[in-house]
Amino acid sequence: MEIFWAKVVNLVWGLPLVIIMATASCYFAYLIRFAPLRHLRHSFLLLAGRFNSELAPGEVSHFRALCTALSGTIGMGNIAGVAVAISAGGSGAVFWMWIAGVLGMATKFFTCTLSCLYRKADTRGVMQGGPMYYIEVGLGQKFKPLAMLFAVFGMVGCLGVFQSNQLAQLLDNQWSFPPLATGIIAMLIVGGVVTGGSVRIGRVAGTLVPLMCAIYIVGSLLVVFDNIELVPTVFASIIYGAFTPEAGIGGAAGITFREVLVMGVRRAVFSNEAGVGTEALAHGAAQTTEPVREGLVGMLGPFIDTHLICTLTALVILTSGLGADGSDAGIIMAAKAFESSVPGYGANILSIAFALFAVTTMTTYAYYSIKCARYLLGEVYGSRFVYIYLLFIPVAALWNSAMTINMIDTFYAMMIVPNLIATILLAPKVVAAASDYFNRYDRARP
Repeated sequence: MEIFWAKVVNLVWGLPLVIIMATASCYFAYLIRFAPLRHLRHSFLLLAGRFNSELAPGEVSHFRALCTALSGTIGMGNIAGVAVAISAGGSGAVFWMWIAGVLGMATKFFTCTLSCLYRKADTRGVMQGGPMYYIEVGLGQKFKPLAMLFAVFGMVGCLGVFQSNQLAQLLDNQWSFPPLATGIIAMLIVGGVVTGGSVRIGRVAGTLVPLMCAIYIVGSLLVVFDNIELVPTVFASIIYGAFTPEAGIGGAAGITFREVLVMGVRRAVFSNEAGVGTEALAHGAAQTTEPVREGLVGMLGPFIDTHLICTLTALVILTSGLGADGSDAGIIMAAKAFESSVPGYGANILSIAFALFAVTTMTTYAYYSIKCARYLLGEVYGSRFVYIYLLFIPVAALWNSAMTINMIDTFYAMMIVPNLIATILLAPKVVAAASDYFNRYDRARP
């Protein structure tokens, strides 16, 4: 299975997909003329609840919708994912993560706007948003097979297998805690939260995401300041390594520019999910009558998780010197980097933060996966998919980490295709909605 998924992921995650994603993001940025960035202050006002309305359709506030989306991205992609990128692609992969994050802001503005622009009531009368719905409602019934295709890939791609696997490895490495026990405990916690639906998930995410970000940022800064004299050298290696792999730090032997580029983009997509469509599943539950507002909130995601959290992780690993030989990968590399700077406490800080990250990510992914299942199978049978989702958590704790990440990467790539097709076709609708909203907002400002 490890060999199979390694071959499949190399097939679907080639340079063509990277070029398609980059071209689409540039196209979105061109269409909107960077108007969302000019209204960045408005994005933070929306996040602060200035324009909230309890009577608006949806289930959660802008803040909780963003926290739900971030809980699905911050953690696995930002810690284990960055470590994987450095061990495979060297320090230069971090540069391409930054570029992909910038472009991802434009993509997220479009997908998150669409998630609220085209919503559909489920059998309970609750408005649902996400790629399946804006494909079906926005493009019409003839495109429903494309929506169903996304839902199939989303059911599998959003399984919490990578999160469970990496958490189990960390606890086994640090405290010799049995991986299966980790998986069972995680399954019970996630099951208790996800059965409460999107409202409970949003409430938990709104509480834990700011806390776990604060813990991780403080811990990362302690490590970085401990090696502050190496930071300029690390930044230089990130930039030079992006174009000349041999000038970077770490990475597999004999890597090429193409491999560094693809690895950086792959890990950025796993980190911020821009273009994948999963972020739209979370933002589609936002309470708003103005879809553009959710686009403005959603575009903050790539900046927070890629440019802030991922950069801190990269600095922690590269300044510690543990990324140089590529002997460790994933969460174990990050744990050793923390421990090297803060002996006796570093790995424990990471373990606490990572445990929170893992649980919130698996909870959010359960919401995504079940939402896709409900779209495909209906409310009754789709809701029962939660048991299959939960069963995979302890099972994946025993899997090989390389196979796990390759499997999830494969389904992420497959989700990108139908989502980007729909987003490109519906882009003019987003431009029209944005133009109308910004004109009204600008006129109303004193």
